[in-house]
Amino acid sequence: MTVEVGDVPEAKRYEARVDGESKVAGVAEYIRTAELVAFVHTEVEAEYEGAGVGSALVRAALDEARAANLRVLATCPFFAGWISRHPEYRDLLYQTRSKVSD
Repeated sequence: MTVEVGDVPEAKRYEARVDGESKVAGVAEYIRTAELVAFVHTEVEAEYEGAGVGSALVRAALDEARAANLRVLATCPFFAGWISRHPEYRDLLYQTRSKVSD
């Protein structure tokens, strides 16, 4: 099984398709700014769960964020969990620069 992932900026999401089919197997929705991309929701169609579609979405999206020199805010639990299991992507995580004082 081959999973192809592409960014669809007008829909603000990455879409995954399997074996060249036109049907969308999964999506990863995001909000992007000039310096940050927040991944807010990931969904994989039931028939593709457990087949690596979600992982392919995350890896492709994070690789593109790295290439664009963007920081990542993983508000989506799937993205957060995936990054926690793949430490080679932790350097992408957004670190706040604000200082809060009492």
